[in-house]
Amino acid sequence: MAYQAIAVERRGEVDWLTLNRPERLNALDDTMVEELSGYFRGLAKDRDCRVVVMKGAGRAFCAGLDLQENGRGAADTIDRLAHQRSIAEIVMAMRYCPQPIIALVHGPACGGGFAMALAADIRICGESARMNAAFIRIGLSACDIGVSYFLPRLVGASVAAEFMLTGNFITADRAERTGLASRVVPDEAMEEAAAPLVEAMLTTAPLGLRLTKECLRMSLDAPSLEAAVAMEDRNQILCATSPDFGEGIRAFFEKRRPDYSRKAQA
Repeated sequence: MAYQAIAVERRGEVDWLTLNRPERLNALDDTMVEELSGYFRGLAKDRDCRVVVMKGAGRAFCAGLDLQENGRGAADTIDRLAHQRSIAEIVMAMRYCPQPIIALVHGPACGGGFAMALAADIRICGESARMNAAFIRIGLSACDIGVSYFLPRLVGASVAAEFMLTGNFITADRAERTGLASRVVPDEAMEEAAAPLVEAMLTTAPLGLRLTKECLRMSLDAPSLEAAVAMEDRNQILCATSPDFGEGIRAFFEKRRPDYSRKAQA
């Protein structure tokens, strides 16, 4: 598919997704919003892509909504709400797609860019990363695009309140200390840092990887231990009755990398 505001490169079983408006610090305009929503929704039926690595071109991950984009002033309340929801649907699609998402965050990740970083499954920060709930700095609430949902679950209520009530920046080292980032590396080393994680995921069974992401997401909101265990039981039985389980056992005893390709198991 031809994109204008994003770029997608398929490398084997991995999609490398780049926010591609470097001249605007990858700020979200209507085109990028539409393309990101379409891309992430399309992953639900994509069995050839197993992992997504998401990054920003140029000096930033994403500076948030493009406030200089024209055409929003005349919109009425219903249109504004529809536009607001179209942006929020990006992070919902990121969470619901079955592929794990690794975000490589460098430079500004503000507002909507911060929300997308939070919606990823794993965050690797470059040393230049500066993230914030920028909405509250421009007369809005900091509770936007899923930030009020994701941030306290990642760093706890007190730290989340500190950053959401002030709009202060979270630097890369603070992100690592609070568990918001898995690791911090020099900006130029982010792809290198992601490589072993991607490789490890690709050695897992396709069904097991997908169900693990789904169960992690649902367990965050599970009403009880019993509910979480029920989901885990369901996942294990689904995996155990697939050809992947037999191949995984054989590879374990033969001390080799498993081959989970559909062709190999046909």
